[in-house]
Amino acid sequence: MARLRRLYSPGAPHLLQVGLQAAPQPLNVLTLDEWTKWLEQETARLRVLVHGWAFVPAEILLLVSPPDADSLRQLMQTLGRRIARQRGGGRVFTGRYHSALVEPGSWVLPALIWLEALPLRHGLASDPEHWRWSSARAHTGVGVQTWLSMHVDYWRCGNTPFERQAAYRSLTHEGLGNNANQQIEAALRGQWAVGEAAFIERIAQLASRRVSPRARGRPRKVVL
Repeated sequence: MARLRRLYSPGAPHLLQVGLQAAPQPLNVLTLDEWTKWLEQETARLRVLVHGWAFVPAEILLLVSPPDADSLRQLMQTLGRRIARQRGGGRVFTGRYHSALVEPGSWVLPALIWLEALPLRHGLASDPEHWRWSSARAHTGVGVQTWLSMHVDYWRCGNTPFERQAAYRSLTHEGLGNNANQQIEAALRGQWAVGEAAFIERIAQLASRRVSPRARGRPRKVVL
C-alpha cells in the first residue's frame, strides 16, 4: 500500500509524534536539556509556533502551528540530525513521524493534556509538572518558557495568569476519558484530523490530502 502524503493544513494546529531508537548510552539531564535548546532554536528559525511539547528517551511529541507545508519536515529532519550527531551517528527515529490535525476550540486542550502526560505513560513521572522536559510546567505556572506560544484555547482558561494556570492544572489532574485518549491516538496512527464533523468537512477543503479514512466496503453502484 502506498504511504500517504504528509498532512498539512494552513492555520491548524498539528500534533506530531515520533519514536526514538534506544540510545547507546543512558540519557541524562544534559542530553534532554540539549534537545530542548535545539527545539527552541529550530522552531524559531523555521517560524513554527510551539503550543506544547514533551520529550522522553523513547518518544517526542509536539503540538505546533507551522507556517507552511515544508517546515515540519525540515524541523524533524534537523532535530534528527542533531540527535544523531549527539549519539555519534546512526539511525535515530524508529520511522517516519506521524501527524494529526487538531480542531481549535474543542480539541487543543485535550491534545495538550494527552501530550503532556507522555512521561506518565512511560512511567517516568507521577505528575506532568514533575517532568522538566515538556510544556506542562509552563502551562501550570511552575516554570517559564518564553519561547512557548500559548494557544488561544489556553488563554480562554481564565482572565489572569493565576486563573489560567489553576484551571489548566485542574484539567490536567482530572485527565482525559478513554474515548478522548482513543480518538487522539487513532488520529495519530492514521494521520488524520481529530475534531467534530463540521471541522473535518471544512479542513478537508484546505488540507494537502484527505483528512479522514474512507468508508469501508465497496462504493455503492450508481443506477442510471
